[in-house]
Amino acid sequence: MADEEQGAPGERPLPGPPPGYDAIGEAKRILRAIRVGSLCTIDRASGHPVATLSTTATDYDGSPILLLSQLSAHTRNLDADPRCSILLAQGGKGNPLAHPRVTIIGRAVKHVDPDDRERLKQRFLRKNPKSALYADFGDFAFWRLEVAGAHLNGGFAKAADFDAAAILTSLEGSQSLLDSESGALDHMNADHADALGLYAAKLAGEPAGRWRATGLDPEGIDLAAGDMTARVAFPARVDTPEALRRCLVDLAARARAKA
Repeated sequence: MADEEQGAPGERPLPGPPPGYDAIGEAKRILRAIRVGSLCTIDRASGHPVATLSTTATDYDGSPILLLSQLSAHTRNLDADPRCSILLAQGGKGNPLAHPRVTIIGRAVKHVDPDDRERLKQRFLRKNPKSALYADFGDFAFWRLEVAGAHLNGGFAKAADFDAAAILTSLEGSQSLLDSESGALDHMNADHADALGLYAAKLAGEPAGRWRATGLDPEGIDLAAGDMTARVAFPARVDTPEALRRCLVDLAARARAKA
């Protein structure tokens, strides 16, 4: 069938993902890597769903971050009803329905507290540096999508649904790592660009480029090179700067072995 879904609700359940397919890992990878998506809000006048294009990043736990102008219709829709979803899709050659995508559903919350805004701003601008041109305009604000659930379609016969706990990253015990993020990213970008290139090419399967690190969290590192983005998951959870250092050295060794 050409349609993405098969059967109407209540007729029959969608089949689960095939054995051996890491649906949660794939959903988290797309959530962290893709930086533009279709934001769907509820039109305040008609009540119809309305989809618009929006750049995105993620907070430490994976919650999507949006930078929205108060002049935009989707922002005024969220002011009236914060329920929304965002579709993040990985493009590629051939049939677009063969490529993975994930839909995140939840409620959007505007963050005006200075500390919250600064954290979201730094996370967002590292992933979307061109947005610095207007991020501090008076009509722009950072919003955080409080996740209620997610739906993954990893391609044909690879669908799965998750609750918020499955798709998000627990931050318990990781405050020292989060506090060190800025310094760690600056260090990696200044002194270990070769390792970042190896991560992208050999561990994430991306083309060669001038890769830089854009974000860290307990489960992985985010990378970007021009318009390309990548996500490299850590082999095991990392909660401290010392554990991060050991993990990055180990990833570099693994990447060099593949090279």
